[in-house]
Amino acid sequence: MLGSIAITMLGLLFVTFLIGRVMPIDPVLSIVGERASPETYQKVFEDLGLDKPLLVQFGYYLWDVLHGDFGVSLLTAHPVSEDIGRVFPATLELATLGTLMGVLLGVPLGVIAAVRRDSWIDQIARVVALVGYSMPIFWLGLMGLLVFYGILGWVGGPGRVGIFYADVVPPVTGMILIDSILDGNWEVFRDALSHIVLPASLLGYYSLAYISRMTRSFMLEQLSAEYITTARVKGMSERAVIWRHAFRNIRVQLITVIALSYANLLEGSVLTEIIFAWPGIGSYITNALLSADMSAVLGGTVVIGLIFIILNVGSDLLYRFLDPRAK
Repeated sequence: MLGSIAITMLGLLFVTFLIGRVMPIDPVLSIVGERASPETYQKVFEDLGLDKPLLVQFGYYLWDVLHGDFGVSLLTAHPVSEDIGRVFPATLELATLGTLMGVLLGVPLGVIAAVRRDSWIDQIARVVALVGYSMPIFWLGLMGLLVFYGILGWVGGPGRVGIFYADVVPPVTGMILIDSILDGNWEVFRDALSHIVLPASLLGYYSLAYISRMTRSFMLEQLSAEYITTARVKGMSERAVIWRHAFRNIRVQLITVIALSYANLLEGSVLTEIIFAWPGIGSYITNALLSADMSAVLGGTVVIGLIFIILNVGSDLLYRFLDPRAK
């Protein structure tokens, strides 16, 4: 397993390195500007190691990344690693709440839809999943802000907290809900909760649509198996048949679905973060890309790729725990 992780990570770094070299953006001009003298341009060109062969450049890049050095952001003038450490907890908090909503609502909905196949509950579940897949999340976000914030005033507006609560709670984990609890500041907690509930619900709905659909598909396959018929013939209760046998056999598949959903929310919540002015890694990478800040873009890309690797490894470990045959 360690060998496959190392090879995957090496491939990820190589791809990001090539992306940085083939992009039609001159990293030297991004630093020195278009009016710099040829001498200044050449000096920075050599300092960046761009005058050396590609394999040597990749070796330098690999060495820097392994030491947590992604370079300095042109946009913030801070090390990229520091910027990522500052913005990633916001995305982690948002995606985690969205995934929890998706799992807690999507799994039971998928199970009930499969058990009540072709009933009105099943029809509603399929419509919910279809709408979740079909509706652009940026449109749902704008409509949500208009209705629940602009008209009804039930939730907070864009941003993580109101302007009066900004920087009130000392950052410990970087996740405002947890930090406000640790600080005992319940006013900030309530304000932060009112701001995160709408974007987290939108991501949760997106996650729910995917998880409920896959859960329904997995359960239908199990409920049509012969061992389920045998269990029913033996007089086992329907509750035991569904949860102790059928659902038990789809847990491993659900782990993969949930892990992929979580990873997609961590790296795919860019539009949600932009609409809600959420200072997460999606917004950070987008702003860096628009500013031709390739150090920040590549650093964020590596971090997102590392998250996928970690979630895949975690899924494999859970497989072995839930299903001894995987060992």
